[in-house]
Amino acid sequence: MTVQLFNIDQPLRSHTVRRILLVEDHDLNRMLLSDYLSYSGYDVQSLSEGSTFFSTIEKFEPDLMLLDLKLPDIDGYSLLKQVQRKPDLSKIPIIVVSAFAFKADQELALSLGARRYFVKPLKLKELILTIEEELTCRHR
Repeated sequence: MTVQLFNIDQPLRSHTVRRILLVEDHDLNRMLLSDYLSYSGYDVQSLSEGSTFFSTIEKFEPDLMLLDLKLPDIDGYSLLKQVQRKPDLSKIPIIVVSAFAFKADQELALSLGARRYFVKPLKLKELILTIEEELTCRHR
């Protein structure tokens, strides 16, 4: 009798759990995305505002960040600018997840250091593939 040990349709994951910091002010979006990322095997820390962004990065040490641009206390562009001024943080890939669909918003975010830009509503499978791609590039 043969026992299948893994599903060959599923990608093989490394044994290292990757940490993702999710910054999203909309409660339902934050909860759903956090749950989906956790289900996909990531260790997720989520924030609803930017005020504790840098202290959370220091404690949590994320491998990647997902950032909404429209936060209640600070705009995401400002956080992107601040991250780029810190050499140790600027190496962490940031993927913007925003409702801002204009090309100018995307270009500005990318010029400020974001690696990728997703417009809501998200295609979750595409997001996971992008996260994996960014994490693979970072750890080469």
